[in-house]
This record gives sequence, structure tokens and C-alpha cells, in this order.
Amino acid sequence: MCAAQRCGACLVFMALTTLVYAGGVGINTSSLPNGAVGQTYSATIHGAGGCTPYRWSIKGGSLPAGLSAEESPSTRSYIISGIPTTGESSTFTVEVVGCRGYVSTKSFTVAIQSNYSVTLNWDASSSPEITGYNIYRGTASGGPYTEIASQVTSTTYTDTTVADDQTYYYVTTAVNSSNMQSGYSDQVIVNVP
Repeated sequence: MCAAQRCGACLVFMALTTLVYAGGVGINTSSLPNGAVGQTYSATIHGAGGCTPYRWSIKGGSLPAGLSAEESPSTRSYIISGIPTTGESSTFTVEVVGCRGYVSTKSFTVAIQSNYSVTLNWDASSSPEITGYNIYRGTASGGPYTEIASQVTSTTYTDTTVADDQTYYYVTTAVNSSNMQSGYSDQVIVNVP
């Protein structure tokens, strides 16, 4: 092999080596399990790519009450654990930083089932071709409301994601076979102890 060929091979090898080390870190966990008040919770978020050590943190939102997060000894994962104390749905953003400063973030939502639930019952719509009902919940009278269930086919629904010591405002809509939705029903107020 001539010197020029050896040099070309070296350049190719160096370029490939640079690509391997220049790659960024990522989060390859797509979702986290839900939990329940008073029951031990544990979930792991896995990182991939880049180089270690990774540095992990919560960059937005907050973990459900009673849970905390820490890096694994290898730093390749972030472990969320504890005993949830409040029924709630929490959305938070996790950030991982690789050893060369590459950053990746991902948002997760964890619903913690309360010691309480709210069961709603309503009369069936008399309109023709009704295929289901959408359920909405708000934390202020008159809304805004957020859809929590869609196309419920019965006239009862149990909300298991309520928080303790909270007041909720519920409305429903009827949906027909053309996917047209009625206006909101009368509002129902529920106080969770």
C-alpha cells in the first residue's frame, strides 16, 4: 500500500471516529407508568448515545408529590421513585446532558390515582344517532374545560385522576354518528375531600 493510500485510510478512520464521539445523547423511554396514592412507585428513564457521564434533571413542571428522581450509578438512567401522597396528573420535562455538552429533553405525564374517584351519571340524549359522550373537567366554574374522556358509550363515567382537596367542574357533550358534538351540558360541581 502506498503512503497516499495509507493517508487516505487514516483520514477515513479519523472521520468515522469523530462521528462516533460527536453523536448526541438521547432519551429512549417513551412513557412512564401511572401510580396510586400510598403505593410504592418506581420508573426508569433510559438515556442512549453520546458519552457518559450523563447529568439528569427536571427542567420543567414537577414530579407528583411524594416522588423524587436520581441518576443511576452508571448515569445512563434516571430513576423516579417514592410513595405518591396526592392524586394528581403531573407533566414534567426531563433533561439529560452528555459528557460533551449535548442535550436532550422529553416531557412525560404521570397520573397518580387518588384515594378518591368521581363517578358521573347523566341521562341519555334524546337526539338521533348519538354514538357517545365526551367528558370535560375544569378547576374553575364556567371553564376552561379540558377533555378527559371521549366517545364514552354509556351514561356513566368514573374519573380516577382527581386530586385530594380539590374542587372540579364537569360538563359532557353528546357526539353523533357524523362526529358532530353538542354544546356543553349543565355544569356539575364536585368537591373532593
